[in-house]
Amino acid sequence: MYLTARDPIVLNFNPFMSFNPDPKSEYNDQLTRATNLTVSAVRFLKTLRADLLEPEVFHLNPAKSDTDTFKRLIRFVPSSLSWYGAYLVNAYPLDMSQYFRLFNSTRLPKPSRDELFTDDKARHLLVLRRGHFYVFDVLDQDGNIVSASEIQAHLKYILSDNSLAPEFPLSYLTSENRDIWAELRQKLVSGGNEEALRKVDSAVFCLCLDDFPIKDLVHLSHNMLHGDGTNRWFDKSFNLIIAKDGTAAVHFEHAWGDGVAVLRFFNEVFKDSTQAPAVTPRSQPANTDSSVAVQKLNFKLNDALKTGISTAKEKFDATMKTLTIDYIQFQRGGKEFLKKQKLSPDSVAQLGFQMAFLQQYGQTVATYESCSTAAFKHGRTETIRPASVFTKRCSEAFVREPSKHSAGELQQMMAKCSTYHNQLTKEAAMGQGFDRHLFALRYLGAAKGIDLPELYLDPAYRQINHNILSTSTLSSPAVNIGGFAPVVPDGFGIAYAVHDNWIGCNVSAYQGRNAHEFLQCVEKALESVFDALEGKAIKS
Repeated sequence: MYLTARDPIVLNFNPFMSFNPDPKSEYNDQLTRATNLTVSAVRFLKTLRADLLEPEVFHLNPAKSDTDTFKRLIRFVPSSLSWYGAYLVNAYPLDMSQYFRLFNSTRLPKPSRDELFTDDKARHLLVLRRGHFYVFDVLDQDGNIVSASEIQAHLKYILSDNSLAPEFPLSYLTSENRDIWAELRQKLVSGGNEEALRKVDSAVFCLCLDDFPIKDLVHLSHNMLHGDGTNRWFDKSFNLIIAKDGTAAVHFEHAWGDGVAVLRFFNEVFKDSTQAPAVTPRSQPANTDSSVAVQKLNFKLNDALKTGISTAKEKFDATMKTLTIDYIQFQRGGKEFLKKQKLSPDSVAQLGFQMAFLQQYGQTVATYESCSTAAFKHGRTETIRPASVFTKRCSEAFVREPSKHSAGELQQMMAKCSTYHNQLTKEAAMGQGFDRHLFALRYLGAAKGIDLPELYLDPAYRQINHNILSTSTLSSPAVNIGGFAPVVPDGFGIAYAVHDNWIGCNVSAYQGRNAHEFLQCVEKALESVFDALEGKAIKS
């Protein structure tokens, strides 16, 4: 699905997650944080490749299974039986087959279908600054991590390079339509840039050092989701972005893996870099000749490539002008309060989005929520369809006729929404959804040359796959805010998290939809929901 899509990957597919600041403020200096995050990322790589990374497990009863005692015991059970031991205490090991693509990986543009490329022998890091490309080794010949003080010295050397930004920044090409980029990449290769591109593609990951501080959360979202196009390599499995003030984020390509794998990496790197930092703000960089160790990559560009870059830039700038992003923090309550009311916190957030859209546009539309199917071997995602007859009924009661219903009646409606939402979530996670099933049948039919069955041509099928509300949730103490763009031109991209005592929501939209207004309606909807739960009359 991802690799055959020809749309640009920036905005259409790549999301971002930003880190919370380091709790020790002096560690948020750009050089210090870049060094610590880089070393922690390479420590994660080493742990993963040594098969020492703790398995990802879904604990349905953490009090029994997420304990040191259980972990010690299960270690002695042969792997052919250990899953059964876990199953007995309601713990489910999750698939981790995506993880190897985290490092040394890139999506390569090819005509009609891209390819994923991984070279786990490469030992160098790719660093982007002001549109320039630099590489240096972060692993030595024996596979050990290069000393933190050397990595710090090399990054300091790159940060002190005063070269002006290139006239034709190559990075824009990764934001192009995939077929156009495939053609231009061929020109790059035949123009004598094969070795430089190989360095880019095989690098452990891409570190982007930005030259400006982050103003606010909206600026943060724009910068980490797309930036100005000059200082990212959107095809890389992930870009680790660090702004001048130490604000950091992971921007990732989606074909190779999903949020679950990235979030595990993200959490471990945040924890390691803040609790066991490789350098301190007072650490001195190594006394080493970085001008020898750091290689600046130069690309030979002919007129066709220069024109291609200029065209890509024009398209990129024009698209970014149409994207708006806005953010709210609803402070009245979160997970703790909602669980006391015996409601699924996720169902309440989703009900809020249904009510908000009904308030703003007077209708119910196709809604998508992603759900991991990592409980299965090679599992990716399935769709939860949060818009249901229950949410429609409940939304209409709140938005159109609040005075007709008592708080008790509204509470009952919300309970029904919650029960049904829980059922849909469980079905999706257990492979009982219908979206991926129908997608696979359609793909197999096309591969066998069978005429497309009528179902796929039905206007209703087209309508439910035009997801105007595209939603995704990830919560973690390491995440400050995450985000992605709408999946259709007239849609909203809704990244949200229900925390213990508040709800965060980051919304993107293109021209024709108003993210700010939508969020005002979400806030109003959540106020009404909390009023009803507290037994207050609902204001129309």
